[in-house]
Amino acid sequence: MAPARLLSEEAEDVTDHMTQKRRKLEIRHKDVAGQVHESVKEGLVDKAATLQQRLGGTREDMVEDDETNTAIVSHPYNIRPSGNAYTASRDIKAFAGSFAALPDELILQVLEYLEALELVRLGSSCKALYAFCRAEDLWKTLFIEYVSIISFQCRHLLNLCLRHPPRTPFSWLGSWRSTHLALPSNLQTTIQCTDLYSDALYLPFHRAHVSLNAYAQNIPARNAISRLRNLTADDFNTNWASKPFILTEPVQKWPLFNQWSWERLHDKYHNVSFRAEAVDWPYSTYGTYMRNNSDESPLYLFDCRFAEKMNLTIGDSSTTSLSDFLSSSYTPPFCFQPDLFTALGTHRPDHRWLIIGPARSGSTFHADPNGTSAWNAVIRGSKYWILFPPTTDEMPGLHISADASEITAPLSIAEYLLNFHAAARRHPGCIEAICDEGEVLHVPSGWYHMVLNLEDGIALTQNFVPKAHLVNVLEFLRDKKDQVSGFGRDDVDDKCKVVEEGGEYDLFVSKLREEGFSGELETALEEMARRDEKKGRKSKWEVLTGKAGGSDDNDAGEDPAGGFSFGFGFADDDDDDDDDEDEAV
Repeated sequence: MAPARLLSEEAEDVTDHMTQKRRKLEIRHKDVAGQVHESVKEGLVDKAATLQQRLGGTREDMVEDDETNTAIVSHPYNIRPSGNAYTASRDIKAFAGSFAALPDELILQVLEYLEALELVRLGSSCKALYAFCRAEDLWKTLFIEYVSIISFQCRHLLNLCLRHPPRTPFSWLGSWRSTHLALPSNLQTTIQCTDLYSDALYLPFHRAHVSLNAYAQNIPARNAISRLRNLTADDFNTNWASKPFILTEPVQKWPLFNQWSWERLHDKYHNVSFRAEAVDWPYSTYGTYMRNNSDESPLYLFDCRFAEKMNLTIGDSSTTSLSDFLSSSYTPPFCFQPDLFTALGTHRPDHRWLIIGPARSGSTFHADPNGTSAWNAVIRGSKYWILFPPTTDEMPGLHISADASEITAPLSIAEYLLNFHAAARRHPGCIEAICDEGEVLHVPSGWYHMVLNLEDGIALTQNFVPKAHLVNVLEFLRDKKDQVSGFGRDDVDDKCKVVEEGGEYDLFVSKLREEGFSGELETALEEMARRDEKKGRKSKWEVLTGKAGGSDDNDAGEDPAGGFSFGFGFADDDDDDDDDEDEAV
């Protein structure tokens, strides 16, 4: 009797819940209807049409996006935005059992704990859970965890634990779910989930299909980037090192620029594995994914070992030999010389990448690693850029932590553009640019930037250290040790060398002196001392002696209490450094 009584009580609770919800929906329906009436009354036809759509208008097959004026196809499972529930007489989520009481976002978080077969079984219980269990992000995580995180040697052990492991090797079958389950198109089902209203399910689909190219149009003159044919090294270091700009000439002279095409890359490198975010895929597999995916944030090929994998010869920008230039696959633009990170030689951190991605792929807002500057050369396609200088406060849609170690922002480029593009374009200091095929864009040290591929694209990028920003890199290596990246990532000997030299900062300083950059180093160290003084940071001597900088109240070697405090204090040195790191900006 107890189970029956519990079921009866649960049924009553569900009935009460649905009654309350319907009352709220009726009230909301009246509010929205009133808005439509007022909009028509005021002559705001466009707004009225949009609100009428929310009331369940006749344009069910197509939804008009106001800002981009682009039609969006309806969801394949007929899922509609949550707002439509306000005027609906039925919501099939109510038949999802205990899941019906949970917010949609929480349901998806719960489902992240399930394995593939469990998702399949739960998705067979009702239409609402069918839709939730098919969310692509769930299957993408399952696939990447299996294929990438687990090493090849232990996969056979994992197969004994997982009840439905994916096949390896695999073929991309158009979606993460189909690929993980190895389901060909003729075995896939599509069930209509009419009367299911969920932003958590609908919006990722909407953002994956809305046109983004319109956001790159009509760039205001005040936001436009400077475009130049070329620069000399002196001109760059004197006038342009702290400004974004595009060069239109250097890349088009590269042998690689005239040799690479999509067909040539496939023919020559189809079996070569490249890094695409969290996975290593053969180029042929990634090419199939590029042509057939519906991801909100498409997987981005971003490989720092491409030169070795493709047997490329990279020229030395410090040489003026025409024969060396022509015999190289490509040579970094000459104006970005000297690149002071070359002083590190084999200990230089990761600094160059091959970038390939489909239209809509790209990079969300970030600043380049280790305080470096960067150049980005487009070989095929075109890219839309939004950049903010490091001095910009409260950038629209972004929150930078106090130590600049974390950026809180929308998870996808589409989400940012849909919600914050207009505000970003109006924000002081915003720079926008379209970098076309054969052009190279310069990103100064510390600038935050977002990049969108307007079409399928191939690019090469490199981080470098110009003289003007050596001080930024030195400060970063000294004060933000927990954020330093790329040093000795895969090389045990290199890691040992970094530790032996006392860390990345000390290693870089010693190498700069060894390689003949003492003048540039001393200038940067003087600037660092001025910045430290301005921030109230103690020098090493002040830490050792206990004397505050600029104070004449006490003789050297005496603390304010009158006790003699001179000592090397090495045991406390690390603690002082930690305090300094917390104080550094």
